[in-house]
Amino acid sequence: MKLPVVGYQQAESVEDAVRLLVESEGDGKILAGGQSLIPMMAYRLLTPSILIDIGRIGELKSIEVSSSELKIGALVRWCDILESHDVASTHPLLREAISHVAHYQIRNRGTIGGSLAHCDPAAECPATVLALDGVIDIAGPDGQRSMPAHGFFQGLLSTDLGADEIITGVRLPLWTSSRRWAFKEFSRRQGDFALAGVCLHFEIDDGKFSSSRVVGFGVGDSAMTLPQTEAALNGLRIDDDLGSVLALAAEEIDPPHDPHAPPEYRRAVFSTLLGRAIKQTLSRAE
Repeated sequence: MKLPVVGYQQAESVEDAVRLLVESEGDGKILAGGQSLIPMMAYRLLTPSILIDIGRIGELKSIEVSSSELKIGALVRWCDILESHDVASTHPLLREAISHVAHYQIRNRGTIGGSLAHCDPAAECPATVLALDGVIDIAGPDGQRSMPAHGFFQGLLSTDLGADEIITGVRLPLWTSSRRWAFKEFSRRQGDFALAGVCLHFEIDDGKFSSSRVVGFGVGDSAMTLPQTEAALNGLRIDDDLGSVLALAAEEIDPPHDPHAPPEYRRAVFSTLLGRAIKQTLSRAE
């Protein structure tokens, strides 16, 4: 399918990109890797009057580690994350999640900023950033601001990002070395969007689960935390039966009713994935 006729501008800086967005009066779109935007334009789901290419803005392509956080620029590609020693050593859960994104060719072009802005409910990146308590850095006509991931993702393909704003990066607080984690997803074919998926991490304190974090994706309008499941898991011994926790998780999610899978199926798949994720995490702890 051919793309609609659209204007094009190359931004030379973040400030330049914001200026072009303001001048477009809400009818411009940022072009990063284009792996979500271009297909949506081809299907006429989006028809912007102008594309603002930010691909030359070097300051958005860095991965940096400080004493307290990992900072990833908005133009960092999936393949950059997979090859980064800093990501592997500080947030292996993120690296594992990104290894499931689509296919090799898409991972060579897709960017972390683009995925966060697109906010697909079945995408790995928003769910993982939510699980890791990430903070989204944003630039707009009023300057810089930051938004925690739990407030940034607002629903189906919906975020807190304004029409005249641009994501500049994401910051992830560093973990303790004792943190245990796992990532699981299920899709019909390799590289397809997940019908259900889970990001999980916790601590083990005196043989009990503590500080648990459970995030589901593909099972609601956007990636979602499961606070009731987390509370039920915390305090249990690692050798306790987890049947009630898995059943609670299946009820806490809010899967859509669409042609790909009925809600009951997604609930069953998610419960199974969560059980497998916990089991895998505990096997790493031994």
